[in-house]
Amino acid sequence: MPSLAVETRHVLRAHGLHPRKTLGQNFIIDSEALQSVVRAAQLTSNDRVVEIGAGLGTLTLALAERCAQVVAVELDRALAEVLSSRTAAVPGVTVVHGNALDLDLALWLPADQPYKLVANIPYFITGQIIRHFLTGPRRPGLLVLMVQKEVAQRLVAQPGDLSLLGVTTQYYAKTEIVRTVPARSFWPAPAVDSAIVRLRPHATMPVQVDDERRFFSVVRAGFGEKRKQLHNALVHGLAHIPAPGIDAALAAAGIDRTRRAETLSLQEWGLLYREIELRWPGARKARETGA
Repeated sequence: MPSLAVETRHVLRAHGLHPRKTLGQNFIIDSEALQSVVRAAQLTSNDRVVEIGAGLGTLTLALAERCAQVVAVELDRALAEVLSSRTAAVPGVTVVHGNALDLDLALWLPADQPYKLVANIPYFITGQIIRHFLTGPRRPGLLVLMVQKEVAQRLVAQPGDLSLLGVTTQYYAKTEIVRTVPARSFWPAPAVDSAIVRLRPHATMPVQVDDERRFFSVVRAGFGEKRKQLHNALVHGLAHIPAPGIDAALAAAGIDRTRRAETLSLQEWGLLYREIELRWPGARKARETGA
């Protein structure tokens, strides 16, 4: 049996295709890394999987061997046609040409059907994909993603190195790095190593807030001014709240005004949000009236 590297080049050549850098196309050619993704998904024969960036179908075929259904989404029309051809005789595989961010799952999966998300996604849309599926109305039961190693480290970072993406992800899911994957495991090889991350959405959020939109507006404000002390970033990002109100909220939450956003834990963000809510003009009135 030819290696994945040989097979990948052969399939592309046979269809007159080349990897498109603009779409972040790097095809996995390492069989062990491929199986690591499949194992990380912890599939059963009854599972249904949505795969993003299915490409030539290398991962699609491996997933289809272990689950009931794979909805394989591919943005590149030429690759989607190759994918359809390669999986035409494989039971349970549905190929969807389109953008995963615009995907209407109801067209492909019953409304009450749980699913898992598996993807080898272009690095430049990692944050968008994570936010879209974790915050959407129909969240997957498990996400297994191949992402840039640096991004994976941001997803699991602890206070001191947290980012807006890290806070968002950890608010919605328990996140772990399964393993790192060297750049040579792909063709063409990217400039950086990758990592497989597994995200398990929380049944109950680790921080209880009454309005997620307003909660994340506070977090975004905190991270909005890089290298600025938290007080200054919040005053700039939440301009409708007077500076003394920000100071009072920080003091009530027990957070030093000179700290930086990356040092706050998820629980501290929750405390800060609740204290700011008490000083947010109109917030309590809106809650009481249902506005």
